[in-house]
Amino acid sequence: MATLLQINSSLSGDNGQSTALANKFAKEWLAGNPGGKVVVRDLAASPVPHLDGERFSAFITPADKRTAEQKAVVAHSDSLIQELRDADAIVMGVPMYNFGVPSTLKAYFDHVARSGETFRYTENGPEGLLTDKPVYILAARGGVYAGTAADSQTGYLNAFLGFIGLKNTHFIYAEGLAMGDQAHQDAIERAQAQINELAAA
Repeated sequence: MATLLQINSSLSGDNGQSTALANKFAKEWLAGNPGGKVVVRDLAASPVPHLDGERFSAFITPADKRTAEQKAVVAHSDSLIQELRDADAIVMGVPMYNFGVPSTLKAYFDHVARSGETFRYTENGPEGLLTDKPVYILAARGGVYAGTAADSQTGYLNAFLGFIGLKNTHFIYAEGLAMGDQAHQDAIERAQAQINELAAA
């Protein structure tokens, strides 16, 4: 059974534009994968705690020396990583907040970037340990940033995902959503057309 992992990071939940587009992608993906399933990780409804000293210490403490609290922290991280491993494809709804990704998504990344689990350092540099698979990123933005110096998301997401082994990324931009009704409509229609094409691939 094929599995799509859907990661939503809009603070607006299902009312967010990026979530709506990710939901549409998941619907189209299911249509093309009969019998498949979608696992939803909603970072607004169930936020991952931001990384702090105690949590980081839990990750680097040897397994046989962890306290009960540290074991719980690591178990949560392990479950997030297992979702990534189990997925055949990933779709991410990513709004732009103050020129960056939502802090909830950064917190999620901090819990799945684990040395020896999702990456390792070798004499030739870092090596991602996750099996590569398609990652579809629905980037919703009030302005127009793709291809400009102000687009801090695309490079960051490619760098992070590639670091853990996920290099097959596909970006779908819905830009200019706050630049008037016509611009909003045009952006959504273009994004939906791309979704139809990529989800059917």
